[in-house]
Amino acid sequence: MVDFLLYSFIVLFVVVDPVGTAALFVTMTRDAAPEYRRRMARRAYFLSTMILVLFAFGGERLLTLLGITLPAFRIGGGILLFLLAADIVFDRNSGLHDVAESENIEVHKDISVFPLAFPLIAGPGAMITVILLMGQAGTELVAVSIVLGMLTVVLAITWGLLLQSSRLMALLGVTGTNVISRLLSILLVALAVQLVLDGLHQAFGPSGHEQRFDLLQDGTVKKFPHTASWGTTIHHRYSTDTLQKYAVYYRNA
Repeated sequence: MVDFLLYSFIVLFVVVDPVGTAALFVTMTRDAAPEYRRRMARRAYFLSTMILVLFAFGGERLLTLLGITLPAFRIGGGILLFLLAADIVFDRNSGLHDVAESENIEVHKDISVFPLAFPLIAGPGAMITVILLMGQAGTELVAVSIVLGMLTVVLAITWGLLLQSSRLMALLGVTGTNVISRLLSILLVALAVQLVLDGLHQAFGPSGHEQRFDLLQDGTVKKFPHTASWGTTIHHRYSTDTLQKYAVYYRNA
């Protein structure tokens, strides 16, 4: 269980990326009042917690009911991230101005829902990861508690870093914030493009069948060859033997 605890924490920390999110939060709220930053951080924390907890318990069923595939989910999240990064790169409503020029400007835009809670904190990667970790935990109460506990810890760390964003701003300064924001936005563009490419590859790639599995009646997971033809999908599940980002399908024998 200790290994699963560490594994859950590391995976969630990497996917949620509290440090990177805090740095982007600095960029988006650099001209805002401290109270505004605290309010946005608080709202984003509670919203992202609600989103990820809901996906932990009902994400798989929700996607199935809506008929949304994982490739479509990744493509949509990638497009949203790309638009956000483009705004920062081209300085469109991103707040990248000298403090002396706009220190009295009141920021009215509510960024707690988009892009802070989604897709930066509770993005497609975090949602999918939570679903997969809960699948690994199964019905074992201790394992489920570990996943939820590590999710709470990672989100609390993220909230704490968001609340300390003003100190990061003071440390980095105007020039440092501008430089780092541009570099981070370029990385964000790359991440967004990768999400879209992964989604397209899963949906249309020639090797997509290689990542699909049949879950046998005895509970074992059998990898099908890429030449196998697929029958009727009965239920949408996820591989629990590894952190597999691809769907597992029952099919008619």
